[in-house]
Amino acid sequence: MAPLPLAPDDPRAVLKLARGDRRAAVDALRSTPVQDQVALVCNAPLDARGELLGLLPEPERVIPLLPEAELCFTVKAIGLADSAWVLEHATPEQVTAAIDLDAWASFEPDLPALSDWVGALASTERASFRRAVEALDPELLVLHLKSRVEVFQKAAGDDDWMAPEGAQTLEGQFYYRARNDGDDLASISELLRMLFEEDYWTYFRVMQGAMWELESDTQEWALRWRTGRLEDLGFPSWDESMRIYRFIRPEDRARMPDDEPPLAGVEWSLPVWIPSLPAAAGREHRIFDAIARLTEDERRACFYAFVAVANKIAVADSMPLSDATSIPRAIDKAARWISEGLAHVARENGLDDVAVLRRVGLDWLFSVGANLDPEHARS
Repeated sequence: MAPLPLAPDDPRAVLKLARGDRRAAVDALRSTPVQDQVALVCNAPLDARGELLGLLPEPERVIPLLPEAELCFTVKAIGLADSAWVLEHATPEQVTAAIDLDAWASFEPDLPALSDWVGALASTERASFRRAVEALDPELLVLHLKSRVEVFQKAAGDDDWMAPEGAQTLEGQFYYRARNDGDDLASISELLRMLFEEDYWTYFRVMQGAMWELESDTQEWALRWRTGRLEDLGFPSWDESMRIYRFIRPEDRARMPDDEPPLAGVEWSLPVWIPSLPAAAGREHRIFDAIARLTEDERRACFYAFVAVANKIAVADSMPLSDATSIPRAIDKAARWISEGLAHVARENGLDDVAVLRRVGLDWLFSVGANLDPEHARS
């Protein structure tokens, strides 16, 4: 009898099956559609994802389909040092997004975290390593090198030039040595060797950059590229995100702005696994009761509008975007203060909640709610 496909929302069932009969679990996964395998991985607890990925008959088909942030969460849960077999199958876009999420601290690169990511990527096969590095900004590579090594260039025709003590070279022109005694440069050497052999222009660019570029200028450009990519993932800039905490005068809090239709939201590919909002009636927050009474098309538009608010909260509150708990916390905060704003606007205008949702955007409702109790809203 052919094994039955697995329910995508019950990863514990396949893990339990595997502990009793691993082959049966693998066969059941093989009969499960790839998109359902993706759902199984994303629905699994973080500490079980490595085990589940190890059961997949064809992980190379599933891993590239994981939402970008979910790949980041998964790799961190497994441990970067042990994740080469996962990163082997990740797309360059996934890797770049994961580094954007995890290797930055506010507006500055987290250089030790960046080193850990480059080290993990250096442990993959050469082709995978090259694809990932090609997708990274040269500015980020320059900052990575500056943090780990000093770079020197032999002057052309200077036969008396001597390399600094402890420096090593790949080609006799550029030399490099560790900034800190005892620093293991294996991943740096692998990075430079790969670039020298397969992408000499980038090799030349980053070695020159490590010598001569101002760190502040390089960091500014790296931040600019990262900000643009995060906006593509649905995380606005900090300045834009902070507008949800804008001050609204008491006499304006019941107002219903005449902006574009609030339920005409734009869909995008979410970087986090959020299959649906808890829109069933009777949930803790008032907004979910109202969403449950919308039409199907309206609920879908409201879903993306709600997630957009949660993303702004995550950025405005400086929540670590590579922490799997940040978006759920932002969603809960969005639900609380949107509900407060919804109750206020509905009461002051004599409307029911659904009528308000059809006329007022969720950004405005959150801002109204936050203005009603700013001390707790900003905490």
